[in-house]
Amino acid sequence: MKVSIERNALLKAMSQAQSVVERRNTIPILANVLIEAEGQIANFRATDLDIEVLDKVNATVERAGTTTVGAHTLHEIVRKLPDGAQVILSDDGTSGRLKISAGRSNFTLATLPREDFPVMASAEYEINFNAKASTLRRLFDKSKFAISTEETRYYLNGVYMHVAESENGQMLRCVATDGHRLAKVDTPLPQNANSMPGVIIPRKTVGELGKLLNDDDIDIAVSVSETKVRFATANIQLTSKVIDGTFPDYSRVIPAGNTKRLEVDANEFAKAVDRVSTVSSERSRAVKLALDEDRLILSVNAPDNGAADEEVAVFYGDESLEIGFNAKYLLEIAGQVDRENAVFLFNSSGDPALITEGEDTSAVYVVMPMRV
Repeated sequence: MKVSIERNALLKAMSQAQSVVERRNTIPILANVLIEAEGQIANFRATDLDIEVLDKVNATVERAGTTTVGAHTLHEIVRKLPDGAQVILSDDGTSGRLKISAGRSNFTLATLPREDFPVMASAEYEINFNAKASTLRRLFDKSKFAISTEETRYYLNGVYMHVAESENGQMLRCVATDGHRLAKVDTPLPQNANSMPGVIIPRKTVGELGKLLNDDDIDIAVSVSETKVRFATANIQLTSKVIDGTFPDYSRVIPAGNTKRLEVDANEFAKAVDRVSTVSSERSRAVKLALDEDRLILSVNAPDNGAADEEVAVFYGDESLEIGFNAKYLLEIAGQVDRENAVFLFNSSGDPALITEGEDTSAVYVVMPMRV
């Protein structure tokens, strides 16, 4: 194999590949990227057996061929090469070495046989539909902060993507929760997606998917089966197993009877929460919201550390209420609000709060209170 690739294109492919490859591997071949050069294309494939990414790069192929080489090492080499360099990858197929040349720089890396590299079996996908990158990015970006990191509740370690009924008809919905906070984000259902099975997309896959969705205008081809999901652009294909579990009935924790309405500038609210929580203890991070007519006082009282309070101008016309929350959760939710104002709906100091972006209910957040 002998192939020449522009450095920036190669770096982009290797960045995607090395982030899928785990740093520590008991199976040596899983530390490698599979390089396949043919025609005018070089394919870079990496896997951790749960996720597989395939990146197609335009290349000048002098000699077609295939090899595998350490993903992290090749990525580091390419990253340190000068911008705009032409990188030549060559492998004679017998020495067990890949030569990398760019200008006056030359490297040699050990390779492993292509036959050892596991390629994820291509599933039969029941559902195939297209969605704009910007639409998918909104669904996942606004929900992923609530993914649980608790391994014992493995079925919460991802985003639940499914078809849901709403007052506006069928929606494509993403939900994530860790039991303390919940995010539910809707978008109009894409064509051909109406019989899609609900799937839980793992946290790592959601992170990798973000790299495919940075161009607003491109269409993403989404394929879904009971066991796998695939997101593809013209050049990149991300395939992942889905979490084998049942996502809980999240609708039961979304409060329906919250009538006490607080409207506040999301940015000002986040800054105030951040300021007063500076003195909170790391363990509890508790902040108290004291509500009165058009007045909100945020306060923290940490006996070991100190105390803080700040008044924020708000719209609030209901009876007085005192309620506590984890400051980190409030900051994460406020950070999701794209509109100027966030609307909080409360019931009592012991009930979860519902948060929306102004009057837009296509993204809904729920946060559990805590004692303060």
